[in-house]
Parts: sequence; structure tokens; C-alpha cells
Amino acid sequence: MSEIGKSVRMERIINRDSKRTIIVPMDHGVSMGPIKGLLDLPSIVNKVAEGGANAVLGHLGLPKHGHRGYGKDIGLIIHLSASTSLGPDPNHKVLVTTVEEAIKVGADAVSVHINVGAEDEAEMLAGLGHVAERCDYWGMPLVAMMYPRGRKVSSEYDVEFVKHAARVGAELGADIVKTNYTGDPESFREVVRGCPVPVVMAGGPKTETEEEFLRNVYDAMSAGAAGVAVGRNVFQADDPTALVRKIAQIVHEGATLEDVLKG
Repeated sequence: MSEIGKSVRMERIINRDSKRTIIVPMDHGVSMGPIKGLLDLPSIVNKVAEGGANAVLGHLGLPKHGHRGYGKDIGLIIHLSASTSLGPDPNHKVLVTTVEEAIKVGADAVSVHINVGAEDEAEMLAGLGHVAERCDYWGMPLVAMMYPRGRKVSSEYDVEFVKHAARVGAELGADIVKTNYTGDPESFREVVRGCPVPVVMAGGPKTETEEEFLRNVYDAMSAGAAGVAVGRNVFQADDPTALVRKIAQIVHEGATLEDVLKG
């Protein structure tokens, strides 16, 4: 029965026709504080929902303060791990919420953040394994944010490190892996090919221009990505709703970059 539950929930965060997804993470309030774009959670959740995002992602407080009860429906992913930029090691993510607590607030999926190569990698991997086991028990989809970060990682965008981190997520039970875009379709294709579960592109810091961001989205999709999980580039945009609509044209409708930019 748990497999049925997982399938039903996956349909709430993935487009049934395209089999792809647009996730907008909004968990930055814990790691970075009340940054631009996230001061009014109900408003920004509504804006990305109107644009056609499939799910928003945030901590346990998100459904209390910004999800839902009005407007267009949107999937809910509860983030289980956290650290702050003020802590002694921001790369050390600890579990702060359980799968059971996420179920209580109506989550369609849960997510964890793992920094592969960090000083406390072992503890984070153990946490991922535990969460994956509980997700299988309850039929809850698991999104793993897999980033290569640590002393042995010369660049967290290098394909050799990124494809290793992505594979770890799949091996330890994730249903979807979110990881860094490696900068070009050829190298990102290696990441996708080496990961047996769907890979979504992380948005990362806000890009200089909207065109640069949309080009990354288009290139990642052409490399076989199953969608995007983009936060700051969306919720800090001048018009988040319009930008999500453009992303949806690429992700769900297969539009060319030129057609999207022409508007």
C-alpha cells in the first residue's frame, strides 16, 4: 500500500502530462533569514502557484504561514533538515523535522539537504538513510538536495563531484535528486545519466539576468533533467508569476529558448 501512496503523492508534485516538475524552494528563511521575496509567504506562494509551479518547498512553518486555503492549488514539500549562516558550520545540516510531522501538515513530499564531502558528511548520510526508510514505510516521496561541498571539493559545479553527489542520493533512497547545474548541457547529461532517479536542476544564487537563468533552465532540460527546483531566481524576480510561466513553457511545453524570450 505504501507504493500506492507514494505514487498518488508524486502526482501532486509532478505534471501528469510532461512527467516533469517545477519546484520553488522557500526554505531560505532558516538558512539566510527574512530575505527579499520571502517577507510575505502567502503572497509569494500565490504568485508562483498562479504561474504554474508544481510545488513549493519549505520548513514546517510554511503551511502555517503561507500554504494555502485560497487561489490555485500547489504541491507542498516539507524540508526536514536545517542549518543557519550564523552557525559554526553552515554546511552541517541536521534533521529538525520528522516524516511523521510532515504527514500531519499534509505534505505531498519531504526533502533533505546533504553536503557530500563536508566534515559531518557521515551524520548527514545516516540521516538520509533514516528518512528514506520512513518515507518507504509511509509512502512519502523523498527529494534529496545533493551538493558536493567540502575540503576535497575544488568546485561544487564540477561534473565529477556533482555526478557523485547525485548518485549518492539515488543509492540511499531518494525519489528525486536536486543538484547543481554544471554549466553546460554536455556535462549535465553525465549527471543525469549517472543517476537512476529523476534529476532536477538547482537554481542557486540569483543570476545577473533573466535570460541567463532561462538559458540554464533550457540547457538543463535539453540534457535530460526532470525539471527545476529554483528559489531566489524566482521569488526575487520583479514578476515571479510571469517568470514561472516562462519556465513552464520550457519545462512542460518543450518551448525553445528563443520562443520564450520573444514572449
